[in-house]
Amino acid sequence: MDGGAESYDAAYAAWRRDPEAYWAAAARGIDWEREPARILAPELGAYGRWFPDGRLSLCHNALDRHVAAGRGGQAAIIHDSPMTGTCTTLTYAALLARVERVAGALAALGVGAGDRVVVYMPMVPEAAVAMLACARLGAVHSVVFGGFAAPELAARIADAKPRVVVAASCGLEPGRVVAYKPMLDAAIELSPHKPDACLILQRPQAVAELVPGRDHDFLAAEAAAAPHPCVTVAATDPLYILYTSGTTGKPKGIVRDTGGHAVALHHSMSMVYGLSPGEVMFTASDVGWVVGHSYIVYAPLLAGCTSVLFEGKPVGTPDAGTFWRVCADHRARVLFTAPTAMRAIKKEDPRGELPARYDLSNLAALFLAGERCDPDTAVWAERLLGKPVIDHWWQTETGWTITGNFRGLGLFPSRPGSGGKPAPGYHVAALDEAGQPVAPGQIGTLAIRLPLPPSCLPTLWQADDRFRAAYLEAFPGWYNTSDAGMVDAEGYVWVMSRTDDIINVAGHRLSTGAMEEVLASHPDVAECAVVGVKDMLKGQAPLGLVVLKSGVARPESEIVRELVALVRERIGPVAAFREARVVERLPKTRSGKILRATIRAIADGDRYNVPPTIDDPAILTELGETLGPAGR
Repeated sequence: MDGGAESYDAAYAAWRRDPEAYWAAAARGIDWEREPARILAPELGAYGRWFPDGRLSLCHNALDRHVAAGRGGQAAIIHDSPMTGTCTTLTYAALLARVERVAGALAALGVGAGDRVVVYMPMVPEAAVAMLACARLGAVHSVVFGGFAAPELAARIADAKPRVVVAASCGLEPGRVVAYKPMLDAAIELSPHKPDACLILQRPQAVAELVPGRDHDFLAAEAAAAPHPCVTVAATDPLYILYTSGTTGKPKGIVRDTGGHAVALHHSMSMVYGLSPGEVMFTASDVGWVVGHSYIVYAPLLAGCTSVLFEGKPVGTPDAGTFWRVCADHRARVLFTAPTAMRAIKKEDPRGELPARYDLSNLAALFLAGERCDPDTAVWAERLLGKPVIDHWWQTETGWTITGNFRGLGLFPSRPGSGGKPAPGYHVAALDEAGQPVAPGQIGTLAIRLPLPPSCLPTLWQADDRFRAAYLEAFPGWYNTSDAGMVDAEGYVWVMSRTDDIINVAGHRLSTGAMEEVLASHPDVAECAVVGVKDMLKGQAPLGLVVLKSGVARPESEIVRELVALVRERIGPVAAFREARVVERLPKTRSGKILRATIRAIADGDRYNVPPTIDDPAILTELGETLGPAGR
């Protein structure tokens, strides 16, 4: 597509000129029971509320209106599961019928508008059905990643106080079955709040024992229920709560409002991803994360697209070509995944031989988000696919992209390593410690001028003061993203690291992200992490961990010497980069984010808690043997 800079500049200028007119136009893409007369009420909440007098049903917008418009026979969700060897398609009509009945089943258990429902499920169609059924009732869902340990699940049950928990008997991981029901039972035992009932989807791989009087079979309850109509809610009513780990140990419940979310997500599908009704989006994430909420379930359905819901891994189910197979089988127009997935694929298939086995002619673009994509991986993927590779930056708190590139506006030239330019709705700046914008190209704390656009969190669940303290107090008039980075002279935003990953080496503030960028450029490195560790002389010193590509047979000591020299050459002696270690793997969350703070604690010999989101806790023991003070 050509003319992207002009189209983007015009759209961004239109928003800057009249933000309310811009979002009023976007709101016309949604069906309202009562159209909002006001677009923004700045006097409400911590920074204002969007569409405060509007009423709508998000479920109607995602399902009923498409069936009424004649799209009932179109695929809504394709469940592709290499874990079970099955592929199932639900049309819009079939998905609506299931959602109507599951909403009826929840209503029969006492769930009504404003009640909470915790969803604890793997990547199965019933997870999306349960979320949409809650939206149909005006109930507030809180999806907890399937397989979360009992104490973490208990903390979320205690905070959300759900009337019902919807869960599956088990989840499937490569080579193992993870029983969910014992963890759910233990969590309910631990929680001071007890749900009235549980709906349990029995999977044949591990059938669970049901507690009499409390537990009900999901499919049986669905079959017995009467279809339930849509319940409309205020645009400012919560759609869901999504918990993120808090620094105090108490999880933060991100609140998503219904109207703003519907408007922004519907708008983003055409503007950001360039997708039209009927086209296929493959978002390789999980419904337990914000990406799964926004771009597996809600946004594709709001836009009348087809969404692929994938139960598998980027490698090992069965190989590093599985994403390309899914794209080819279902003629995906857009693939959206995390940079770490691409690095895992690159590690297993460094020569990029697997995509040639599949017909990817329908794939138009690869979108990456979750953590910053190093330039080497972005360039590798673009050469491999011959398609635009778009790294876009957003957060659980925002629900959709803060910065990116915009297929619907024609695409402008990308800059590997940058997250693109701000989406209309976001005024982004890098601030110094006094809250003043720094010069273009200088690193500061990335912040967004208030008010935040539609879909961004209005507050935390039952914690308004905590919301203000966490996000708004550091820089009055701004939302603090807690990400460090810069805005260059042309308006491109560069997210380098979390602000706590800026290290202080002998008085010099240095970005670990910049050092990771250098390490990742080495031809033998598949992925890497840099953390600041304690140093008696300099206060902190950088430590690099690298995972090598498959098939690399050179001596590790030789590679390490090259890495140290490379950082010295590209960043300079000021970085004091002298230590790199080759490791088999890096500790990550299930969403693919590298657990840098945990690595730092292990290397420093400090006590740490095993993060509840960790993909495989065993790796921490492995790292402790090589990275602790004795090992170093």
